[in-house]
Order: sequence, then C-alpha cells, then structure tokens
Amino acid sequence: MRYYRTTGLTAAQTRELVCLVNEALEKPWSRNGGRRKALGLYRAVSMACMYLRQNATEEFIGDLHGISQSTVSRYLAALIPVVSAVLEEFVPTADSAAESVRGRICLVDGTLTPCWSYKGHRKELWNHKHATTGFNVQLMSLLDGTAVYVSEPLPGKTNDYKAFHDTPAAQIVQHSGGGIGDKGYYGTGMVTPKKKPYRGEPSKSDKECNAEISALRAPVERAIAHLKSWRILHTDYRRPHGTYRDAFNAARSLFFFSLTDSFE
Repeated sequence: MRYYRTTGLTAAQTRELVCLVNEALEKPWSRNGGRRKALGLYRAVSMACMYLRQNATEEFIGDLHGISQSTVSRYLAALIPVVSAVLEEFVPTADSAAESVRGRICLVDGTLTPCWSYKGHRKELWNHKHATTGFNVQLMSLLDGTAVYVSEPLPGKTNDYKAFHDTPAAQIVQHSGGGIGDKGYYGTGMVTPKKKPYRGEPSKSDKECNAEISALRAPVERAIAHLKSWRILHTDYRRPHGTYRDAFNAARSLFFFSLTDSFE
C-alpha cells in the first residue's frame, strides 16, 4: 500500500517522522531483553499515522497488522502525543501566520470536527447548525489556498463569529491586507456576502457580489477539505474525550508536515 493512501505521508516523510519519534522517546522502543513488542517502531508509527489519516476502528487496524485491539489502543496512547510533540515546529504560530498574511488578502472559515456525544460534555459540544457534537476549528489561507493557520479546537457550541474573536484569527487579520469570510463573520470587519433583505429578495448586484465572494472563498474551502483528509477530523472521534486534543494536534501537525515535501 502506498503511504500516501494509508498515512498521508511519503516514504521519505515517514522515515523522517520515525527518526524524530525515536529520538523523543524516553525509553527505547525495542529494548534488549524482556518481552518483544508486537510491532517495530517504524510499523507502529505508520499505524498511528494510518489511524489519524483513516479514522479506522482499532479492531480493523489490529487485523491489518496482526495484533489485538488492546495493543493498538496502547500504541496509539503512547505514540500520538509524541507525534504531536515532534511535529509541533511545523505548525504555524499566530505570529508566523500574521507575518505570512502581512499586506495580503486572507481567507477565513470555520469547520466542525465531529466527535462522539460524550457524557457530561454534550451541551458544550453540541452544534445546532450541524446537529451533532464536535469542535469548532478556524482555518486561514491565502488567496491561492495556502493554509497559514489552523486554530486550537473550541467547543462545538461556539459559532464562527465568537471563535474568530476567541482565537488569534482576529489579530492575524488585523495584520493582513483584508479578510474575506462567509455569512458567519458578519460584524468582524471582513468582507462577507450581503444579507438577504428582510421579507425581500436580494438585488441583481447583490447576487453578483455574493457570487464573486463565493468564488474568492473557494480556496479556503479546499484547504479545509485537505485538512480533513485526515479523517480523524472529518468523521466522529471515538476515543475518550480526554485524548482528543492530542489526536487533533497530531493530525494538524501531520497536515502541515505533509506540505513540506511533495508526495511520491
């Protein structure tokens, strides 16, 4: 199986990631003496990346690798935080994003990364627009679709207007040459589609303006689709609520890491 299909990384990127993980581990993955691990480090890291890329069940991943579901769970718990940590340098900070958009038009959009309806968290995670539970994430790109910033996840109940101000997105736009958003960003000072008049119909000029704005916003929609090709961010996250942030950070890091080299 090609690595692009299974993990989202080329073979060269996978080797680099394995080396980084190996250096970051507190104890050697394969130690002399004692019980031998079911998977070597290379296969274990590839398995963790496959999980984030495909969001397949642990039983399915275990069958592919000839190991049990419980072993898969242990390996994911051990490796996902390490993958997130070693690739953190590839994730743009708010300061670097502000520098990237300086004097340039930027596009902003929010997306919901769905998850299970966790007991005790359903109210904060429930998103009325999508009628499901998840987290609100803000993504910013340039007009050519280059992603320059992906925010930390906020509770799904957070709308895009509030998320825009609760994350560094608003400050980043202030350094840009202007921002473009959808109707969820009314009142932010960015360019947004014109509202439909109360009990009326939009004029021809308003429709043409909205069509032009939609065309300009297409690249950020594609950037979001690319981010969510790490399907852990596209389909329901099923592991315990407390593990979500590590998985999100790892997937976000892999997204930006994958952009550092061309796919094979």
